[in-house]
This record gives sequence, C-alpha cells and structure tokens, in this order.
Amino acid sequence: MVTLNVLNTRRFFALILTGLVCLPVSLIAQPASPESGYFTVARVKYRGGGDWYNDPSALSNLIRFTANTVPIGLKTRYEDVDISSRDLFSHPFLFLTGHGTITTNRAEATNLREYLDAGGFLYVDDDYGLDPHIRTVMKQVFPEESFVEIPFSHPIYSIAFPFRDGLPKVHEHDGKPPQGFGIFRNGRLCVFYSYESNLSDGWANADVHGLPESLRTRSLQMGANVLIYALTSGL
Repeated sequence: MVTLNVLNTRRFFALILTGLVCLPVSLIAQPASPESGYFTVARVKYRGGGDWYNDPSALSNLIRFTANTVPIGLKTRYEDVDISSRDLFSHPFLFLTGHGTITTNRAEATNLREYLDAGGFLYVDDDYGLDPHIRTVMKQVFPEESFVEIPFSHPIYSIAFPFRDGLPKVHEHDGKPPQGFGIFRNGRLCVFYSYESNLSDGWANADVHGLPESLRTRSLQMGANVLIYALTSGL
C-alpha cells in the first residue's frame, strides 16, 4: 500500500487547528496566504460520460473561503487528477461531482480504495443524476461497506460553522430533503456524500446559478466544514 504523501501535513494542520476551530468563527477568521499554501485540493476526473468538470469556479471559491476562515494555507489552484492516477496520494482531499454516469474498472477502484485506506478523504456532491452511479462505484471500491446517513450531531456539521439541521438545500432536484451519507473505515469517516443538496452549486460564481447570497454563504460554510474536517480528522 502506498503511504499518503500528505499525512504529515494533515497532522501539522491538526496541531494548528486544535483549539481554534471550536472557537467562534469571528475569532479565527484571520486571512491565510493562499499562494504559500501547504497543499493542493484535487478534483477527480472519471470515465463514463459524467461532467466531472462542471462549475470550474466552485472549488476555487471554496478554497479561498476556507483559507480566509481558518489559519491554514491552501493553494488557490486545485488540480484535476484522474481516478486511476497515483497522484491521488499527493492530496489529502478529493472532490468529485457531476450530473451523469461514472464508471470504474478494477484498477481504478483499487487505486481509490488504497488512497482512502491510506488516510485520504473523498467528498462527493451529487449534481443531480450521479446517485445510482456513485453508489455502484463505491461498492466496487469497498464491497464490504455501505453508505450510512451521518447524524446531525457529527462534528462535520459543526466543526467551524453550526448546521444543526444538517445540509442546506441548495438545488431543488427532486424536492427531497438533503442528506449527508458517509463511509467509515476503522472508525474514520473517509467518504462524505451530499445528496439532494448540491452544495457545490452554491460555491460557484454568483452569476452561474443566480442563488441568493445568503444561500451561497451557507453553502460555502458547509463546504468549509467538510474540508476542515477532512484535514483534521482521524489523526
């Protein structure tokens, strides 16, 4: 198994953030210097026809928002990394989204499994239409695991910003309530999946989806929670 290259960096972040992220956000909102960042976030490229590349401004905006919320260095430019690439192991946080199908072969599923078991974190945001496909893929990755709904009491909903009722509803989709699902490995949440929420629509530039500014802010806050949790959990 390949050791995740960024685990020491994540431990460093955990030391910095311990005792900080539990404080009121107003006390920790000291802008970081993004370009001197310690690591890059990655967006996952996959096969199958789904538009993994949609809303390119979304992840950049989340990175900037998070860097200005907690004292961690993040490079403002994210990287696009193929799900089959060993470059996954250079990033502590992967983001995957899209509207359509996603397929993986055995080698790709094994690569993602090794990455997650080595300490990596995957955040999946269903941009409508992804749900049945991502569930099939994750069964290929972890045949012995299933998505479980994450209770609102879990720290991912409160590590920096409180979301007492869980995920915000950003896009109507089928009108169902938003849900957050996860996969745990050895007690560690390594995959978080937002369904019927579409957080990343709220991260995109304001003119892309025409959402109210208050909803965009809440989307960014919840996204920051996910990113901060991913960088500091299980260490």
